[in-house]
This record gives sequence, C-alpha cells and structure tokens, in this order.
Amino acid sequence: MINKVAMFKKVSFEQFADDYKKLVVNIQDEKIKEIYDTITVPKRSTAGSAGYDFVSPIDFELNMGQEITIPTGIRAEMSEGWVLMIFPRSGLGFKYGCRLLNTVGVIDFDYYFADNEGHILVKIRNDGYKPMSICAGDKIVQGVFLPFGVTIDDDATEVRNGGFGSTGR
Repeated sequence: MINKVAMFKKVSFEQFADDYKKLVVNIQDEKIKEIYDTITVPKRSTAGSAGYDFVSPIDFELNMGQEITIPTGIRAEMSEGWVLMIFPRSGLGFKYGCRLLNTVGVIDFDYYFADNEGHILVKIRNDGYKPMSICAGDKIVQGVFLPFGVTIDDDATEVRNGGFGSTGR
C-alpha cells in the first residue's frame, strides 16, 4: 500500500510575484499574473512513478555554464516525518548535462509554514556542451516523498521561518 502523506498547493500570487521580481527586473504584475495562472501542481506520469514532475512556469534558455533560479509557484504540505527530495529529471541530465546546483533539494515538512509560504525554488545549471531550451510547461525536476527518522537523543526545538540555508544561520 502506498502512503498518502502530502498535498501540493500553489503559493499565493503575492508570494510568487515577490519571488519572481527578485529574479526578473522590470516586469509588470500583469505578466507575472499570466505566468502564475498557468502554474499546475506536480503530477506523477504513471501509477508506478515515484516522482512528481514539476514543470517550468517560464520559457528560458541556458548556454553552457549558465544557471537560472526558477520559482515554481508550488509548496508541499506533508505529514510529520516525511521529506520531499527534489531531483533533476534524467532527460535534462542526459541531453544537456543539466544539474541542480545543490545536487538534491531537501524540502522539510516544516518548510510549508516558512515566511515565504514554503515556495519551492529550483536552481539549475547547464554543465553540458550545448545550449538548453525549455518552454513553459516542460518538465524540469521531480520530487519524491521519503520518510525520515531522528536519533533517540534528538532535542531540536527551533522553529523554521525561512528558506535556503535558514536553519544554518
């Protein structure tokens, strides 16, 4: 039996717009709204798939050595004791030598309650030998839910409030 442990949701338009404006300068709210309205929650391609496919909300091109941060517009509400691991799609690796800059994204179950609504951002780099072109709606990464445990003497009590690197500050 497969555990049903999570639900994907969109972040608010305000959060998406705020994060998008940090990445793209001089863009109108109307254009951001058009992009936001096309965002769909990740889905599995087949009943046997472990990974949920995240699609790009934007068109972009990456030449060799270039990188981009993509605001997915997605957050994941999970049961305690579960983590969402984000991996690059194998096709992007094989075709372009593309990788995630943090190798594997770790989305903790408490990230959903962070100040940024748990907005999942992915940073991709083209380490290959040819330019990569992605259209809005193309699958870019996949997320897999996994259970995790803690040590018997664990005493973590801090509460999350941020995203990238916030627990190490």
